[in-house]
Amino acid sequence: MPHTVEVREFLMSRRARVKPSDVGMGGHDPRRRVSGLRREEVASLAGVSIDYYVRLERGNLTGVSESVLEAVGRALRLTPDERHHLFNLARLANSPRGGHWTQPSHKVRPPVQQILNSFAGPAWIRNDRMDLLATNQLGTALYAPIFEGAISAPNKARFIFLDPNARDFYPDWFEVARGNVAVLRSAAGRNPYDKHLSDLIGELSTRSDEFRSLWADHDVLTYQAGVARISHPVVGTMDLFWEALELVGDNGLTLIAYGAEPGSESAERLQLLAAWTAPEVDVTGIPVSGDRQPNTL
Repeated sequence: MPHTVEVREFLMSRRARVKPSDVGMGGHDPRRRVSGLRREEVASLAGVSIDYYVRLERGNLTGVSESVLEAVGRALRLTPDERHHLFNLARLANSPRGGHWTQPSHKVRPPVQQILNSFAGPAWIRNDRMDLLATNQLGTALYAPIFEGAISAPNKARFIFLDPNARDFYPDWFEVARGNVAVLRSAAGRNPYDKHLSDLIGELSTRSDEFRSLWADHDVLTYQAGVARISHPVVGTMDLFWEALELVGDNGLTLIAYGAEPGSESAERLQLLAAWTAPEVDVTGIPVSGDRQPNTL
């Protein structure tokens, strides 16, 4: 999508979301033809002229100052993630093509893999395109349906939107789908010249009506922490808390680690999954290969 179109549609979608009553601009006006704010109302709240705000909403962020971006963000009641996205769009408008963009990492360094293997709970590493680049044994077992049939690096977004098993795996499928689309849009704002990311978005837009509809919402999100409900085909449904840790030394890579509330049913099922995936050993303690061991990356 051209940059000016991206800026225009993002600002328009955020403006349409804010009701006049949300910002203290009076009650219901029967003559009002829009449910959200008018352009002149945003301009007034941001302390800029209507002509200047119209220029911004037409997609022209060239030369806009941080103070104006902050004011527009407050007027549109942007979340921290949305504010960051707006600043990324402005950065792109004010820099030469690719001037501040660095190629994301595509591989996991051996020391990072060793750290991953040392985790007792499920853990994996993804890039901004939602490719699962590395995992520990329990992480592979937890997300076994994603790895099944994957030709190259398993991709969480493709699984969610293109694999019918995803709707059984995620009981809260719609929320998971919406969150992943918002994460991809945030990534596109940070990495506008990542061809692999653009190709993925184009593929999903072509093959999935749900993705296309959610993409049009222009929601953005940065995953930091939360709770995932997973219906595992072997051990059943688990509610697992997770934390996302950015790998500062590896551009664009994020480590996701999972755990369960001690003593909970989810913790018991996670322990059962760990026991199911543990390699069998002979009397000498040497692992014996078996069907229970999941595939590794």
